[in-house]
Amino acid sequence: MSSSYHKIIPVAALALALGTAPATTALAQTQPATADGEQPQRYTLGGITISGARYLDANTLIGLSGLKVGDPITIPGEEIGKAIRRLWDQGILGDVSVSIARTEGSSIFLDFNLKERPRLSKFEFTGIGKGQSDELKNKIKLIRGKVVTDALLSNTRSQVRKFYTNKGFLDAKVNITQKPDSALSNSVVLLINVDKGAKVKINDIVFEGNTAFSDGKLKGKFKKTKEKKFPKLFNSGKYQAKEFADDKDKLIEFYNSQGYRDATILSDSLARVGEGLRLTVKVDEGPKYYFRNISWKGNYLYDDKTLASVLGIKEGSVYSKETLDKRLNYNPTGQDVTSLYMNDGYLFFQIEPVETKVEGDSIDIEMRVTEGVQARIKDVNIAGNTKTSDHVVRRALYTLPGDKFSREQLIRSQREIATLGYFDPEKIGLNPVPNQADGTVDINYTVEEKPSDQITLSGGWGGYAGFIGTVGLVFNNFSLRKAGTLRNWTPVPAGDGQRLALNVQANGLQYQAYSFSFTEPWLGGRKPNSLSVSLTKTIYRVGTNFDASTGSYLKTNGASVSLGRRLRWPDDYFTLSNALSITQYKLNNYPGLGADFFPTGTGNAANVTFNTTLSRNSIDNPTFTRRGSSLSLSVNLTPPYSLFPGSHPSVNEWVEFHKWMFDASWFSPIVGKLVLNTRAHFGFIGSYNSARPIGPFERFKLGGAGLGYGGSSNFIAGTEYVGLRGYADPNEADALPTARQSSSGGVVYNKFVMEMRYPVSLNPAATVYVLGFAEAGNSFEQYTNYNPYKLYRSAGVGARIFMSAFGLLGFDYGWGFDKVPVQSAGQKQEAGRFHFIIGQQIR
Repeated sequence: MSSSYHKIIPVAALALALGTAPATTALAQTQPATADGEQPQRYTLGGITISGARYLDANTLIGLSGLKVGDPITIPGEEIGKAIRRLWDQGILGDVSVSIARTEGSSIFLDFNLKERPRLSKFEFTGIGKGQSDELKNKIKLIRGKVVTDALLSNTRSQVRKFYTNKGFLDAKVNITQKPDSALSNSVVLLINVDKGAKVKINDIVFEGNTAFSDGKLKGKFKKTKEKKFPKLFNSGKYQAKEFADDKDKLIEFYNSQGYRDATILSDSLARVGEGLRLTVKVDEGPKYYFRNISWKGNYLYDDKTLASVLGIKEGSVYSKETLDKRLNYNPTGQDVTSLYMNDGYLFFQIEPVETKVEGDSIDIEMRVTEGVQARIKDVNIAGNTKTSDHVVRRALYTLPGDKFSREQLIRSQREIATLGYFDPEKIGLNPVPNQADGTVDINYTVEEKPSDQITLSGGWGGYAGFIGTVGLVFNNFSLRKAGTLRNWTPVPAGDGQRLALNVQANGLQYQAYSFSFTEPWLGGRKPNSLSVSLTKTIYRVGTNFDASTGSYLKTNGASVSLGRRLRWPDDYFTLSNALSITQYKLNNYPGLGADFFPTGTGNAANVTFNTTLSRNSIDNPTFTRRGSSLSLSVNLTPPYSLFPGSHPSVNEWVEFHKWMFDASWFSPIVGKLVLNTRAHFGFIGSYNSARPIGPFERFKLGGAGLGYGGSSNFIAGTEYVGLRGYADPNEADALPTARQSSSGGVVYNKFVMEMRYPVSLNPAATVYVLGFAEAGNSFEQYTNYNPYKLYRSAGVGARIFMSAFGLLGFDYGWGFDKVPVQSAGQKQEAGRFHFIIGQQIR
């Protein structure tokens, strides 16, 4: 029976019942107070209503409260307190109050009056620029319509502060205010005000407890955590907790590699000193350990002496887990124990080094070997080659079904796929899948295609020829087999690894050059025997009369065919190629090749040359090479007409010479991604008969970027243009003596180069690396003047950009250290020079 009046139970009594629930609670009941105060009464919950909720579902809220109709309930009591806590813990309510709607006998009806938290309509940053605002929006990821809770505000504040802490703004302050959105009901706009403050840099890094190594040595092991002080101008000095944690790991790795296997970092602390930070790292180095006895257990194929020789760790060597792991599992500079087994098919080979005794500063190691059985290759699978045909990839592999597994051949296959130039070398995947049950292994290769075709659109100033425009197309993955089907022309048939190149240079009627070449790298499809054919045509006219019959001109027509094959001896990195080329020269009133050879400037000459080239190439990546070498010895021979019996043709009828070229390049990783490239180049040209002078063809000119522009007769006469950075390009006024317009060029040259290279980006779409170089070279017009020590020296810096669509672009700035003899009194040599190259490496 319901009473006709109400009385509010004291709030203190309810608060006591609810504990510390963070809500405002009012509870009314229809029961008069007793004379001695309120006493707990038992009821049956007859019903629950929700008031104040506009966007939240009432039934859901009732379910979240944990109360159900029919439940026994005590007033005052803990059941209501628990219900309020459950609703509050959802984080979607700003206030909760409970009142008694009515009572009917022993039944009680409760009403939960709720105040919903506002929802987010949008958020804005103040105090910072648009760029950082956009970056922060992507990081904190606030979602429109989300309930604005204390946790959301706290998390947002923390993420913004973390963002600026990682940028070195350790004093950044974040203040968030809520502004009602007049356009949306129960919605707010968050105004996030950021006060970055000043950047705080690490001014000092101090080590404590280190006696084996100086502070400077230990600081050098930190890759990201650096001091910001003079003269370290390029160090950021930022403190980033994650980067510092990684650097601490690197520090311990360094100590371990030096024999301090127990080294630990006891503590680290960051303190404000003035306007900067002092980072203090306390280390415990522990004792230095050494290898003592190394024994072998479980080995049957190779005896202890053989394995110990491959391991290469002697008693008394500094104990290093890094060295031990490298000599056991993967040694990039030599053989390791695992490769000894795996290169012979023992894929299931395992070795576990166990420390059996630590005595003083000495450690005994037992090598526990499980040799397993030889594995044979079952299936070879290739995935990711969406453009290149399977057979092009498979013919480059050294892992064939039925062969014994070999880790060396697996790595070699990866290199060969990279040197094809059709795939991203950084994303070539190797995944051997062993099946120990039948002793076989499947090998899965994954590749990612990259653009390999190139287009060249360029223009440049070509000396006498003036402005020269170039249009070139190179299709490096062409398919002649697919050319007969129209649907394969998208834009050209591709996928069979053939190379088709077309190039046109011209500046109008004065200078025109055309070239065409085609290469099939696997003639017949079974062996790596290459076939190349090329055609060239060049016309160079002098003066203003371009009439074909009366004008002054030099014309050349050329054709060549080349056959190459891979050798098996001394190893299969060697290739041998032989080429036959024919070039016809036609001169009319043209004085450019010198009075000694063509006195009247009119005549014809023919050049029939046989070339043989022996080369070896073991580089790992043609775009950015880290290790390996490239060697080449080539010989160009014309028939020795002057030695034939009978009358001899004159020098302006048949060109006669023998030419020898040697090029060598070595790549060595120094530390991290830093690579040292050293090169040596030599060239010699001579005549079979000392009574017959060496002609003007095929000579050497050094200087500049080595692009060979200049529009002179020497360019058309097949002159070898060799770069020498820091000095003028050939045919310029202050060029080297044998490279000037008045010279036909040198008959001998040598050049030496040393470069340090570091990659900025290894993205296949645009591979970028920077370099520093030192080089020296010279060429000589006569052998009697040849002095291999008389060199023009230079040094400088540069960058290379390899874009798949355009090939190689290069920029260098070089300083020449040696004076060049001047031709006129007013001539002056420049101290430094910029050089630009396209489509080639500087030789």
